Amino acid sequence: MTTSEQAYLQLLKDVLEQGVRKDDRTGTGTISRFGYQMRFPLQDGFPLLTTKRVPFRLIASELLWFMKGDTNIRYLLQNNNGIWNEWAFKRWVESKEYNGPDMTDFGLRSQRDEAFARKYEEEMESFTHRVLHDDEFARTYGELGDVYGKQWRQWRTSQGEYIDQLKDVIEAIKTNPDSRRLIVTAWNPEDIPSMALPPCHTMFQFYVSEGNLSCQLYQRSGDIFLGIPFNIASYALLTHLIAHECGLGVGDFVHTIGDAHIYSNHIEQIEIQLSREPRELPKLILNSDKRSIFDFELDDMRVVQYEPHPSIKAPVAV
Repeated sequence: MTTSEQAYLQLLKDVLEQGVRKDDRTGTGTISRFGYQMRFPLQDGFPLLTTKRVPFRLIASELLWFMKGDTNIRYLLQNNNGIWNEWAFKRWVESKEYNGPDMTDFGLRSQRDEAFARKYEEEMESFTHRVLHDDEFARTYGELGDVYGKQWRQWRTSQGEYIDQLKDVIEAIKTNPDSRRLIVTAWNPEDIPSMALPPCHTMFQFYVSEGNLSCQLYQRSGDIFLGIPFNIASYALLTHLIAHECGLGVGDFVHTIGDAHIYSNHIEQIEIQLSREPRELPKLILNSDKRSIFDFELDDMRVVQYEPHPSIKAPVAV
């Protein structure tokens, strides 16, 4: 078993065995543990889980979306990525302009009512089609507010100026690698009300040692079954990309979580995952002709030798 896979599976076990029952914003209910840390040595392989298939292209396209400073789901949809659809859709069905069937509590109701689930899928398909093909609709209802990409690339100051945190931290890694201020934050209290979902992965810090780049993420809240595997791979990919631009090797990805939780409707899926034997981690291949991370496109990043167990489906709590 690889060290990376063991760290994640141990998180699943620890929260199941030691977590406490808590209510949550979505009404689903969770088993939760506060304060947890995992370490992933990136030289051991790319930490894409093998006990279930995790879709690398969705992770890569979402990261590119963040890096571009984009906050509209149209780019994601153009790359067949629907992982932010529910939050944009929620804004649409709760708007005064929406005149379709009642979609109140659509996430939970879709799990219990097959007829409603079909109607939900129809409404979602109509919504995403309009975001893709109707510019005015996309500008209004494809927009998620000042989420990650805006904070990373265009943090607004009290003087009305903007800070490109991601660009600045890369320059600092190149020019002052021993700095203890190699930090990017997405948690901007003033902008929280404008966001469809306040940042879960709130702050990350880089560390250079012996020619290798490491990254530590602080995540205030983590859906362990669905979200955390994406977060692990996403920040591992970001670390590889920045190391590539800065001419460094990769060290560790350290993942620190505040509220680490398992949703009550994910327990059966987790038991299936824990019954599986981990396999060898894949390898990440980056296009060596690209130097700046801002020049990378989706086809410039791929994983090879990835032979995971089948995917395990579970509902998203919105």
